[in-house]
Amino acid sequence: MLISCNGIHKFYQDHHVLRSLSLTIENQDRIGLVGDNGCGKSTFLRILTEQELPDAYEHDEPAIARATNLRIGYLAQNAGLDGSKTVLEEMNNAFASLHAARDTMLQLEQKMEQGLTEEESEEYTRLAAYFETNEGYTTDVRIRTVLFGMGFSEADFSRSISGFSGGEKTRLALCKLLLEAPDLLILDEPTNHLDFQTVGWLEDYLKSWRGALLIVSHDRYFLDRLCTSICELEHGELTRYKGNYTAFTKLRAESRERQQKEYEAQQREIAKLEDYIARNKVRASTAKSAKSREKQLEKIERIDKPFSAAKTARLQFTYSVVPPIDLLEVKNIDLTVGKGTAQKTLMDQISFTVRRGEKIGIVGENGAGKSTLLKVLRNILPHKGTVRWAAGTRLGCFEQESESLNPYATVFDELHDRYATLSDYEVRSLLGQVRLTGENVFKETGVISGGERAKLCFAILMMEHGNVLLLDEPTNHLDLATKEILEQALADFDGTILFVSHDRYLLERIADNLFVMENGTLERFKGSFSAYQEQIRRRIETEQAAAAEEKMRKAAEEKKSNYRSKEQRAQDAKRRAEQKRIEQEMDNLQEEQEQLQNSLTDEAVASDYEKMQAVCNRLEEIRQLQDDLLEQLIMLEE
Repeated sequence: MLISCNGIHKFYQDHHVLRSLSLTIENQDRIGLVGDNGCGKSTFLRILTEQELPDAYEHDEPAIARATNLRIGYLAQNAGLDGSKTVLEEMNNAFASLHAARDTMLQLEQKMEQGLTEEESEEYTRLAAYFETNEGYTTDVRIRTVLFGMGFSEADFSRSISGFSGGEKTRLALCKLLLEAPDLLILDEPTNHLDFQTVGWLEDYLKSWRGALLIVSHDRYFLDRLCTSICELEHGELTRYKGNYTAFTKLRAESRERQQKEYEAQQREIAKLEDYIARNKVRASTAKSAKSREKQLEKIERIDKPFSAAKTARLQFTYSVVPPIDLLEVKNIDLTVGKGTAQKTLMDQISFTVRRGEKIGIVGENGAGKSTLLKVLRNILPHKGTVRWAAGTRLGCFEQESESLNPYATVFDELHDRYATLSDYEVRSLLGQVRLTGENVFKETGVISGGERAKLCFAILMMEHGNVLLLDEPTNHLDLATKEILEQALADFDGTILFVSHDRYLLERIADNLFVMENGTLERFKGSFSAYQEQIRRRIETEQAAAAEEKMRKAAEEKKSNYRSKEQRAQDAKRRAEQKRIEQEMDNLQEEQEQLQNSLTDEAVASDYEKMQAVCNRLEEIRQLQDDLLEQLIMLEE
């Protein structure tokens, strides 16, 4: 057990945030923590990391029990590093204890010629064991691996951290946590600011994590790949489900249905008993029987009424006109941004076709031209080439930043002005369908939240009745519940969809084709998002293997070019023999060194100062011999 919570409570003013919350985290646990915004997830994480204390707990034992010397790493939202240190200096701070051990060992090694005291010898043995056990010789390799994997380049290593953006500082903070390798790693939205490739690397890295993981994330694909259990925080109560996020959604639905049925069955039984008691309690002939029913009623362990699920949006996209099968033809278009001297062509000579019913996900790095492509398809940006939609096509559009909304119009007026034939009641009903209710409908669209603007855009999208949906990042700003509702609505839609998204879960569920935009080109991938990722993985492996093979080929050619004469071959043979002799001698010294280091822990040696001194002197001789032999080996190789 790493950490255990037992019946803790937390209050903010009159709001009961956490109710009798209990959770045990074991080593190697992979837990996803989910819940609506404001449900108390961040509060719970602050309690786990001792930034806050619970207000009350129900048991005699402590509210939070932690394993001895437990190390917790916590990446909070918007966490970052600051200061004048370089990236490399900050990453090396993750190994501060190892560097301190190394420095002390060097100091003791310098004193070995004069002789070490018994305490110093014991200290050296302890430090050497600690340094080797914690892989102190590989810190540089580990730093480079993590920084490269998280998208930083060699040129970034010497940059001052203060010069990075907030998102980059968060990535650096995550890098440092990975290098520190705590027993329990708590990550709050770790995939923010990461592209597909970096998220994939992080997933692969965390799959082999030695400690436990507790992850708060809206990236359901990330939760699916990493988590073996999901904890849902709802109405202040925590419920744990086995499996990844996909399994959780199924188990939660089954659990809620079962709880509701059990509650309703018990309520029917209680009503039946109460009715019997009321009818028979006053009659002498049946009073005894009624009394028996009263006792039976008292013994019933009442099932709490299940929390009513919060009302969610209801999305449904419909159309009445069915377009032809050959829906869209694009020929030799260009994607251009900017004006005048700042104009830049992202892609040119793009051609493709779209057939009715296809659902195409558009992916690529930021700035690749994904949103520009959708605007060109809508003919709202000037472009070369032709975009030809079939007769009967009706477009329904969702913009990433809700650009078409009037920021000074109220939510109600925005919808009413677009569809003047709707009555006030119909407008309110439609807004209620996307969960925009109460006073929120009279707020200006420029001041409501991103999630509320997105819901307003979905209301407009439903009214457009498009048989083709063009969607730009439709799940941005949405909570998990609304994302699931949107996905189901898109899955049920039998029209055509072209959508830009970084939401891998949405891409996997909805897209049957992908437009991949990279390096100034657009390529079509016919298959699912997971199949595309597998192709990318195989391509990277092939490129790495080809690079390794090329390196070996060049080395072989270089080696071959050195064999120009019998004299040269003889010299090479002599050099190889000398190398082999030196390597064998180094192996023998290494073996002797290990035996001597092990002997330092032998009581017979440790208790005899002369023996200890002799062992330490010989170790110093071996290190000097190893240095000399290594220098000889380097000279031979050169």
